Amino acid sequence: MESVLVVEDESAIREMVSYNLSRAGYRVAAVGTGELALAVAELQSFDIVVLDGLLPGVDGSVVCRELRNNPKNRAVPIIMLTALSRESDVVSGLKEGADDYVTKPFSPKVLVARVQAALRQKQEDY
Repeated sequence: MESVLVVEDESAIREMVSYNLSRAGYRVAAVGTGELALAVAELQSFDIVVLDGLLPGVDGSVVCRELRNNPKNRAVPIIMLTALSRESDVVSGLKEGADDYVTKPFSPKVLVARVQAALRQKQEDY
């Protein structure tokens, strides 16, 4: 079973994303801060990360860069899930290492499909 790390500070969104990914057959770990995300990612391996761009404390862009700089997580796909929707925000998120970028509000079905697509791409790359 593939595993997903969901990093989202808004508990209602975190629970909704976790629920939909669990229903789609993924093992989900969910945290509410960037600090926790980095700590959990150091202890556990994940197949993909769904990462909020706006987090209190350690921001999502910093988490993304830290994950990319860690050899253990370098190849793990990252989907940014954020309210930052300007073109420059999307470009910046992708340049910082995100593999995909989903803006809020979003469709849970579309997010699950993007997770599936990113994992499919990761398998094809190996």
